[in-house]
Amino acid sequence: MPLKTLDKIFEKDINNPALTESYLEEKAKLENALAVLKAREAAGLTQRDLAKKSGVPQSTIARIEKGANTSLSTMCKIAFALDKQVKISLV
Repeated sequence: MPLKTLDKIFEKDINNPALTESYLEEKAKLENALAVLKAREAAGLTQRDLAKKSGVPQSTIARIEKGANTSLSTMCKIAFALDKQVKISLV
């Protein structure tokens, strides 16, 4: 389901604090997953290639690309291997 569709569904329950927190957390994970997937594919790398280059297990990369939570340290290793930077912003 595209994020835009999720945003529309979420608008109905925006005043529910528990739902808001859960929704925003899951949205961030999915955005992170998409960013890693797109960067890896743009670099012409397989998950296995990225694992070798980053020192992060292929299974971890697969989980991240499916929206699993990950550490900042792991994201930095992946970003460095892709010649990218990790950017965190609080808005």
